[in-house]
Amino acid sequence: MSAICQATGRSPKFGKTVSHSHRRHSRRWNPNIQRKRFYLPSEGRTITLNVSTKGLKVIDRDGIESVVAKIRARGEKV
Repeated sequence: MSAICQATGRSPKFGKTVSHSHRRHSRRWNPNIQRKRFYLPSEGRTITLNVSTKGLKVIDRDGIESVVAKIRARGEKV
């Protein structure tokens, strides 16, 4: 499962971790991706999306229908 949110498009961020002695090592910050099932009333079926926890808040705020419309407008298959 890729670490990209289908609702918001959030992806991993990269940077350095710095120790006490100031040595630097590369690291990666992954978004909190969850696999969730949603019911689409207009189509009468359920879909499974990989969404971040921020994406869940966006779906609660905007509604699943508008989020799916944005996903399809980007060209992703749902």
